This record gives sequence, C-alpha cells and structure tokens, in this order.
Amino acid sequence: MLAKHPTFARLLAVAMACCLLLAVPPPSTAAADPDDQAYVKYYVVAAAYQGEPENLSEIALRFLGSAERSAEIYQLNTGRVQPDGASLSDPTRLNAGWHLVLPWDAAGDGVKYGQLPAAPGVKPSPSRTVRPTKPAPGASPTSPSPSPRPSGTGRPAGGGGPERCTVTRASSSKSNWAQLRMAADGAWNLTRGNGVMVAVVDSGVDATVGQLSGRVAVGADVTVGNGRGDVDCLGSGTAMAGIVAADAGTKESPVGIAPDATILPVRMVRNSGNGRAADAANAVEVAVSAGASVVALGSYVDLTDPAVAASITTALNHDVLVVAGAPTKPLDRPEKGEDSGTGALILTGAVGVDDKLAEEYQEGSVDLVAPGVDVASIGVGGSGVVSNTGTQFAVAFVAGQAALVRAAYPDLTAEQVRQRIQETADKLGGEAPDARFGHGMINPGASVAKRLDGENPLSAPERGGNGGVALAVVLVVALVAGGGFVYLLRVRRRGYAN
Repeated sequence: MLAKHPTFARLLAVAMACCLLLAVPPPSTAAADPDDQAYVKYYVVAAAYQGEPENLSEIALRFLGSAERSAEIYQLNTGRVQPDGASLSDPTRLNAGWHLVLPWDAAGDGVKYGQLPAAPGVKPSPSRTVRPTKPAPGASPTSPSPSPRPSGTGRPAGGGGPERCTVTRASSSKSNWAQLRMAADGAWNLTRGNGVMVAVVDSGVDATVGQLSGRVAVGADVTVGNGRGDVDCLGSGTAMAGIVAADAGTKESPVGIAPDATILPVRMVRNSGNGRAADAANAVEVAVSAGASVVALGSYVDLTDPAVAASITTALNHDVLVVAGAPTKPLDRPEKGEDSGTGALILTGAVGVDDKLAEEYQEGSVDLVAPGVDVASIGVGGSGVVSNTGTQFAVAFVAGQAALVRAAYPDLTAEQVRQRIQETADKLGGEAPDARFGHGMINPGASVAKRLDGENPLSAPERGGNGGVALAVVLVVALVAGGGFVYLLRVRRRGYAN
C-alpha cells in the first residue's frame, strides 16, 4: 500500500520521526546549571586600601566589625583556587583580584552578593554549594556558605573562642517507626527539598556528621554574637537537622524527610542548655534575614516571651513558614502584622507510635501532630543513631515536610503551604480540627502529590516532563494521520472519477 502511495508514506515517516524526536528526553544540563554554584557574599580584593596592602584582619574589621573574625574569612576561603591560580595560605598576603567569600552578616561598600566566578579550569566544588533562596523582602540578600568539612574537634572555627563540648549521648535505638510512618520517599520522585533553606533554631548542628555533609551552612551563634552555628554540644539541634535533611550514610542511618534541603543552624544555647529569650528572638531574625523560608524552633524557644513573639511576627510578614512546638501553658498566638503578610505559623504536637500525645498541650492549640517519641536520628561526635523524645523532634518532621512542599510548589506562599500540609494530613481523633490533634498526622507524600480542589494544574510540581511530550506526540500523530486520511480520500475519489 505504501509503495502505491508515496506521499502518504512520506507523511507517515515524518510522523514517526517527530515521535522519536519528542519521545527522547533532552540531554541533561545539570552539570552546566549555573544554579549549582553557591550564592554568597564576597569581596574582590583591591590592590590597596587607604594606601596599604589589604589583609584579612583589616577586611574583617571593615565588613564584620571585628578583626578577630578574620579566622572566619580564612576558613571560608582557604584552599579555594583564585582567578590567578593561586590560593589563600597566608592571612597577611592577599593578591589583588581575589574573590573572598564573607560570612552571612558582612556589610559595607564593596560587599557583593551572587555566584563566584569560577577560576580558569576549576570546577566549583559541590561540597560548598548552597542553592539560592529568595531573601526576605526588605532584608539584604544573604545565603550562608556551607561549612567546609570541619576537623571534628568540637570547637567552632570562628569567633567565640575555643569550646569544649561534653556530649551527652541519647540512648541507642534501632527503631525507625517514625520514618516508616512518614514514608517521605513517596514524594522523592517529585522533590527532595532541593533549593530550600531550613533554619534550625536550637543548640547548633554538628557539621562533621557524614549524613549532613555539604548541606549545613556555617550559620550563626547568637549567644556570642560572632560565632558559627555548625557546632553542637547538646545534640538536639543535630538530631532535628537529621530528621529534616539527613542523607543515607549506612543502612542503619535514618534518612531525613527532605534530604536535599540546606540546613541553616542558628545556635541559641551552648553547653548549659539555658536559653535566653533575647537570644531566641535574635535567632529568629537572623534566620529570616539569611533567607530561610522554613524556620524550625527548638524547645529552648519560649513563644510566650514578647520579644520572641515580635520576632515571629517579623517572620510571618516576610513569607516565612515558622514551625514551633504546641504550648503546654496559655499562649497568645503570634499573629501577622497589619500589612497581612503571607507567612504562617504551625504549632506542632508530638505523638508516639500509639498516637498518644507526648505532653499535655493546651486544648485547641495543636495545628498538626508528628512523631516525637522514641524517634531515631543522628547523634553528634560520631555517636551514631540515637533515640530522641520531645516536641522539637515533631517540629523537625513538619519542617522537613514544609521543605518538600516549598521545593515542589515554589510559587505558593507560606500560608498556602500551611494549608496544603493541613488539608493532606491523616485525621486523628474527632472531626478536624480536633481539640487534641488538630488537623491530624502529617503525610509528606500526600502533601506533595495530592491535587487540592481549586488548584491550577500548572502550579503542580514537575513530574519528569513527559506529560507535555506525550501530548505533543499525540497531536503530531493525529495531524499526520488526518492528513493521510484526506490524501487517501482524494485518491479514491480520483479513481471513482476515472
């Protein structure tokens, strides 16, 4: 038949070629994606400043207010190849044209923000990558550089002086009931939280833990004003970070809810575990100014303190999703300001494997519940998998889920993210919201994959890009087939005419 009708054969061949072209996925461009490079604050070294050669102490004094913070700049830049092919090894010797990465709070004339130009022939190191996050409106855009792999000494590498951590290990646990119940891997074919920065306001985060390698920013220690947040003496902040973003290290290691998210550790307690309201308030504002779109508040944050409530209101007015523990005493819930910000606050209750609440929360105060009793996470200082109980660990599960939703639906406001998390929760107790369990147990997979009423399908997360290709293939085949049908019909009519 095709031999008798060469025109139709050509049409069919075109259709097949179009199908093959559209069905084959385009080559991956991940290696060349400019977003794989870090967005950082940096300074281009000048030939001289006020008639003298530049050095790290002078730069630290000028942009950070203290010459002692030159150690932080050194830590951020040592070993990195500069545009002239050299690298920083002597703090007193800098070459003009070098690009020096600066801490998150650097400010002054000459401080730049963006992606560092790569040195000739040098590929940017993925271990230093922080994907850009949208800074809060009205705040200077900042994105902390992840910690270079620390030496594991248990001491911060910046200001605040040497510190000895006496780590109290939690009990060993092989129970991963919480991770199994969450089943977050059901969302990972759609998103793993990439590009979302989650601030953990607690005891810091131990960046030497392998399961968090390359995904912990330097952060800040607000207790000393100029320290780093990527060290943890108490372990609770590290456990929270593990629940949010730990990646698989060994078969026994629990994997976080959003293993590609970036952790911003904001340290508000050190060895003693005695938190101050002023430090908590400062920590929240640091997290917001650094560009975190999700803020997880640990157990040391007192929501009843006016200063803390004011800082949370600031976050809510900047489209930040704040996750905190549900109160056990009366609380005037922090609200948005008069400008009706798009942020949201989720008050979380902790439950065990039997769905019993971990604490006596104020009736009607719980928005959602998540695992918080005997949940497995990572310990500090190489202590391995540990068991943890406390509301702050339920907070971490919700924060990890929020990172998944924010990554999958980047156009949603924090308030819309909160609504999606609540509407996809598994109901517990009576009619939702229940007086004890709120909207119920979080469901990470459903919060990403489920389509809610009234949603625009175009706002759904990308699912591999094959849907549009399939539609294009169908249209091409239909078009060519229709043309072929018309052609054959004309041929048949000519035959009848003859």
